[in-house]
Amino acid sequence: MLTKRTKYYQLISEYFQIFLGIILASIGLKAFLLPNGFLDGGVTGMALLVKTQVDINLSYLLILFSIPFLILGYYTVSKRIVVKSIISILGLAFFIHFENFAIITEDKLLISIFGGLFLGSGIGIAIRNGSVLDGSEILGVFINDRFGISIGKVILFFNVILFSITAFMISTEVAMYSILTYIVTAKVTDLVIEGFEDFIGVTIVSQEYSKIEAAIITELGAGMTLYKGRKGFGSTGKKQDFDIIHSIINRIDIKKMYRLVADIDERAFIVEFDVNNVKGGVLRRYLDRKKGKKLAGFLAEQNV
Repeated sequence: MLTKRTKYYQLISEYFQIFLGIILASIGLKAFLLPNGFLDGGVTGMALLVKTQVDINLSYLLILFSIPFLILGYYTVSKRIVVKSIISILGLAFFIHFENFAIITEDKLLISIFGGLFLGSGIGIAIRNGSVLDGSEILGVFINDRFGISIGKVILFFNVILFSITAFMISTEVAMYSILTYIVTAKVTDLVIEGFEDFIGVTIVSQEYSKIEAAIITELGAGMTLYKGRKGFGSTGKKQDFDIIHSIINRIDIKKMYRLVADIDERAFIVEFDVNNVKGGVLRRYLDRKKGKKLAGFLAEQNV
């Protein structure tokens, strides 16, 4: 159980990172997108679009357009997320209103890429710490909860409408650059949320499980979790009493892992899946391949 001091430091860390996300997002908007009339997706893009047609401060538009989504969030997500989101959106509006960043470049391609890079980094950091800077994610959660439509499809549909209006009201070129900005923003947001670690999860089912376990430990230096398999039916008939191997492999080692398994049992059943974040476990100790005493000790424990 976390102590009060730990919770206090954790809370400070979350709000500090949200503050950092707000700064990055405001740089993307004020130094790249806004001075050049480019848009992003979601509520931010909607506010930018309206800004091109009416002389209203972008900060006010962001707050105004975020209100309906925050109300949806009150009935959809936790109250803590709504409170953090209100603070984050107000903070972003504050920075946009008072900060004036120098225009870094007038190259349209660089504007789209780096504007999306800064904005996506800010949004991703905020989401990773339990907040949102753009209400379209809350809309996606709400519609998914009510109608079962995926959040990604909801946001995509929202942005298709937004960019279609942009092409009609401003220009097709601006709409195309805005789509590029949105793609960069979305990809960077995913990267920040999911992390930079490049791991692959694998589940292996084989009658030669003991040999595969030893090969993964000695050749890859990766840890694993073993599940006891009771019954199953495969191409070779009914199977009983075998271990199911669950391991996390560095992506660079995945081909080597397949070769190791194939050398032992070419008919082994392998399921591969993406891993967004890894914490703790033996994985951290063995990925650097410093097997030495630690690995020897681990193998000795297995033989006890």
